[in-house]
Amino acid sequence: MPLTAIALNCSLKKSLGEASSTDAMIAVLKEHLAEQDVELAETIRIADYNVPPGVTSNEGEGEGDDWPAIREKILSHDILVFGGPIWMGQIGSVAKRVLERMDAFTSETDGQGRMPSFGKVAIAAIVGNEDGAHWSSAQLFQSLNDTGWTIPAGAACYW
Repeated sequence: MPLTAIALNCSLKKSLGEASSTDAMIAVLKEHLAEQDVELAETIRIADYNVPPGVTSNEGEGEGDDWPAIREKILSHDILVFGGPIWMGQIGSVAKRVLERMDAFTSETDGQGRMPSFGKVAIAAIVGNEDGAHWSSAQLFQSLNDTGWTIPAGAACYW
């Protein structure tokens, strides 16, 4: 069975029909994944959705939280491409919001104590300078590791 990937674009701006630098980085990874017979099925621009703050899988009582549907899409793939810009020396606030929402995984374990992300891989597509990218990937990978994702060696790409 072929592997599939999904990308989260955590750009700080809504799409409004315009590509972002993060889209360009995700496109590079899409090409490289295709060379390994991995289909990048979809890119979700988080800023286009209502993802309120919180640490549960559904914060939408009366607000129309879009996270539950996004979460379901993420978990239906083998690989997560987590993309975002560096802003003020760190990963941007939209990416941090996604990581906060993934915190719910720690309490959503199965009968064997495994989080929903068990057996799934995450890689990073970071837009920013080298020093900021190293710091941002460290933050990102620690958070993803804490929420059950497998982080392979060399999993961060940046410019």
